[in-house]
Amino acid sequence: MTVEVVRDDDPRCAELEAAGYQLVGESWAARLRDPDPSILEQVVLRAAGVTVRELDRSSAVAWHELETANEKDYPYTPATHRVVQPVDELAELWTTGRVFGAFDGERLVGATYISLQDDPPRGETGFTSVLDGYRGRGIGQAVKAASILALAADGVRVFGTGGAALNEASLGANLALGYVIEERWRSYAAPPW
Repeated sequence: MTVEVVRDDDPRCAELEAAGYQLVGESWAARLRDPDPSILEQVVLRAAGVTVRELDRSSAVAWHELETANEKDYPYTPATHRVVQPVDELAELWTTGRVFGAFDGERLVGATYISLQDDPPRGETGFTSVLDGYRGRGIGQAVKAASILALAADGVRVFGTGGAALNEASLGANLALGYVIEERWRSYAAPPW
C-alpha cells in the first residue's frame, strides 16, 4: 500500500483527496519552549503511588517487558507506528538518549525515552508508555516531565514530541505540560486501482 504523509496545510491534501486517496491516519508534532520547572515538578509529584526516576541500562529487560506489554496498545498510523525492538536494540537507545521510568514497588509501570537533537537543538521524546491498569493516573505525564526537567537542567530549552491524533490522552497530557501543536499531518493511502 502506497501512503503519502502530508502536512494538513499542504495544498496536496485536496489534490490527493480529489484523486481518490483515502485518509488513513492523522498525527501531530508539538514543541515546548522554556518550560516552567515548577509546573513540571508538580506533575512529577502528583503521580501518586509510584516512584519516578532516571533509568540506566540495568533496567533494559524491565523496559523491554513494559514496551512488549504495551505494543498492542500503541495507536497505529502510517506516520506513528511503533514496533518494539529486541531488548539489545532497546538497550542501545541509552547511547543516544535518556530513559525515565515510574515504579510501583519494583515493577516498572511507565517509561519515556528522550534524545538530544542537534538541528535545531532540542530534546525529542521518542515514545512514552504506561502499563494498562496504571493509565489515567498521570504516570506518562510524570515520566515525561522528569525527562524535560533533566534536560532543562543541562541547558536544553526546546522540546519536541508528537503522536497519533486518535490518542487523545497523550495529546491532552502533552498540552497540559505546555506543549503547543505546531504541525498536523495526514496520511493518505493510494486508491486500490
